[in-house]
Amino acid sequence: MKQKNAYKIKLIKILEILRQDTDEDNYMKSTELIAKLKAMGIDCDRRTLYNDIQVLNDYGYEVFCEQHPSKPNEYCIPDKEFSVPELRILMDAVESASFITTKKTMELADKIAALGGSHRAELLKNDSRYYNTTKHSNESIYYSINEIVLAIEQDKKVSFLYFDYDAKKNRVYRKEGKRYYINPYSLVINNDNYYLVGYNDYYNKIVHYRVDRMAEVRISHYDRVGKEFMDDFDLSSHQKSVFGMYTGEECEVTIETTTELIDVMMDKFGEDTKFFDKGDGIIEFKAAIQCSPQFFGWCLSFGDKLKIKAPIEVVDKLKEYINGMVENYD
Repeated sequence: MKQKNAYKIKLIKILEILRQDTDEDNYMKSTELIAKLKAMGIDCDRRTLYNDIQVLNDYGYEVFCEQHPSKPNEYCIPDKEFSVPELRILMDAVESASFITTKKTMELADKIAALGGSHRAELLKNDSRYYNTTKHSNESIYYSINEIVLAIEQDKKVSFLYFDYDAKKNRVYRKEGKRYYINPYSLVINNDNYYLVGYNDYYNKIVHYRVDRMAEVRISHYDRVGKEFMDDFDLSSHQKSVFGMYTGEECEVTIETTTELIDVMMDKFGEDTKFFDKGDGIIEFKAAIQCSPQFFGWCLSFGDKLKIKAPIEVVDKLKEYINGMVENYD
């Protein structure tokens, strides 16, 4: 753990040095960067520095490198300021997110606009404030997010109360108000809601909880467990397989649909999905899903343009789901 934290500190210091002393017109030699790191008590050499820069780029930090065959490499971070389009994207994302309350939305949008300096007024002329978005009312969501992030950083379980609303809009706490203890893994956005994704060691499975439905979130004194389970867990694939963050039995299904829905299928299952052309505007593909009523509802939303072909067990469950819906309207 100490070694991991030391490496994080090293990467942070590399970014700090390059952001402060370089730009697109001023590169820093690797020897100079290594010397600055050593002055901070951080050991580094040219080979490990090159790998460190690769790691930073892999994680989305844009660090340019000019390689020279007979001279030290040179590095820079070209643009450290947000552009107006970048700030516009951030503001639009905040203002269209239902899990951020109206009050917090206005505060955060103003802070983002302030980063634009002389363009602040231009950024605040915002059509996106008129998005038809239903905002949640849980004002403690910032606090909850902070506690979850700290729990992950400190390798601790997180505890909280979890609630639903009754017909009078009163909170009804699950488990008779007893606290949940979960090993936090990540925070994700799905279907315009913010979720904690974690590992439940009692049931030995991945679980999801809406952050806006969590109350009294705290970092517990229990150490986080199940790291091996979570390290092997592919969050990206998991999000493709669940529908509305409702889990079920994992399986691979064969789906037949029309070519006009290719974009929709790629948005859901990924651009690496392999489609087989069956002719006459019909395609077929396989997808890993978690079988749930929400998955069946998603299938039926496309009417006769989508059909589950296999396995037969899933086809039978879908028929049962349809029959149940018909009986509900007798």
